[in-house]
Amino acid sequence: MTTMTDTSNAARFREFKMPDVGEGLTEAEILKWFVKPGDTVTDGQVVCEVETAKAAVELPIPFDGVVHELRFGEGTTVDVGEVIIAVDVAPGSGDEAPASVPAPASAPVVPATAPAAEPEAEAPKGRTPVLVGYGVAESSTKRRARKGTEAAPAAASAAIQGEMNGQGTAAVPETRPLAKPPVRKLAKDLGIDLATVVPTGEGGVVTREDVHAAAAPEQAPAPEPVQAPVASPAPVSAPAVVASMGARETRIPVKGVRKAIAQAMVGSAFTAPHVTEFVTVDVTRTMKLVAELKEDKEMAGVRVNPLLIIAKALLVAIKRHPEVNAAWDEANQEIVQKHYVNLGIAAATPRGLIVPNIKDAHEQTLPQLAASLGELVSTAREGKTSPAAMAGGTVTITNVGVFGVDTGTPILNPGESAILAVGAIKLQPWVHKGKVKPRQVTTLALSFDHRLVDGELGSKVLADVAAILEQPKRLITWA
Repeated sequence: MTTMTDTSNAARFREFKMPDVGEGLTEAEILKWFVKPGDTVTDGQVVCEVETAKAAVELPIPFDGVVHELRFGEGTTVDVGEVIIAVDVAPGSGDEAPASVPAPASAPVVPATAPAAEPEAEAPKGRTPVLVGYGVAESSTKRRARKGTEAAPAAASAAIQGEMNGQGTAAVPETRPLAKPPVRKLAKDLGIDLATVVPTGEGGVVTREDVHAAAAPEQAPAPEPVQAPVASPAPVSAPAVVASMGARETRIPVKGVRKAIAQAMVGSAFTAPHVTEFVTVDVTRTMKLVAELKEDKEMAGVRVNPLLIIAKALLVAIKRHPEVNAAWDEANQEIVQKHYVNLGIAAATPRGLIVPNIKDAHEQTLPQLAASLGELVSTAREGKTSPAAMAGGTVTITNVGVFGVDTGTPILNPGESAILAVGAIKLQPWVHKGKVKPRQVTTLALSFDHRLVDGELGSKVLADVAAILEQPKRLITWA
């Protein structure tokens, strides 16, 4: 029997490494495999979905062949540059593959000490092959503990407690523990390694009750493990709820998008001196304009809402006061004024808050801007926003009004100078033409970096946005 490293077999197998899918990210979590050993794949076929600190990304394989081996299981965090899949590019020729290679169709093989194929001749030394269209990352990435199939404790760091270290030489099972996808997700949400759970289901399948039983000793001390099924288990889609009996706390590992958000917000709050100003404005005429635009033939096929007019108003205000569209370069002690506007829109998604942006929004007409907003929102809701779509923003809008909130004090997106929060639009008593009348009113809040934007400039920008929303005809005279 030959191995992958034999001279006769080396040319048969090609390895696909975890690419840097954007902005120098060093790791990604494998969310789902779409192939298994023995499947035929073609160049450009999506083989798995991974989640980075930015977004969920589908990875296409860059060559044809038959899947020889999956190096990591779902839920595993993998460093950029690590081989994640090996493909037999010349099936049926030469010696047969090792007997231990083919995996059962139900689960990928996750060996801890699988032999690696020879490096590809065309890959430059010290560089990592990546996806077409993305930058190349250095292969000397910083290693960190990751979850694997071997139950060994991770390094003593509060940030990664609960993760399992898959590195080591101890023998491990050839396949993952048997469990249905909802049970795997439940175990992941509860921080339970399925390899440590004793299965009671038919054929050695791990059940929900097995996971709850494994979680109970850590979450609520008890003389005996829970053996009976829980009466009202929590839905799999709600990871914040622990269904085990007597549970009083839930511990959710901080990683992926949530981890990136936390790091970015802490860095922003304690780096940039924030100032927030507020203005309450009558937007009755803006709401009438929205209703008229919905009937306009030129706006057919695009979504028209108040956010569209607010976005256009902010773009006009930036055009009148371009100094607000800047960034602080700490390393060079420079203010970088930007002559383009990549307009960020904060979007709440199942994976957390993300801020994709519309590239060169300042050049778009109202119908184009409406189309861009619609595409941005739908892509974010589907969880398909790419890292590139979230890079390079200059200013941001966050619409907290959709949750019925009047306003807030938003934190700047790192690298940006200003963020506008839009509150709920409500019918309120308002003095209009000397009389108190019911009018549509909202409150705007503009946070800005006081190193870049002083009070006068920030006030002018906010006042211009408010003035346009109060009298939308200024979009014509000021644009």
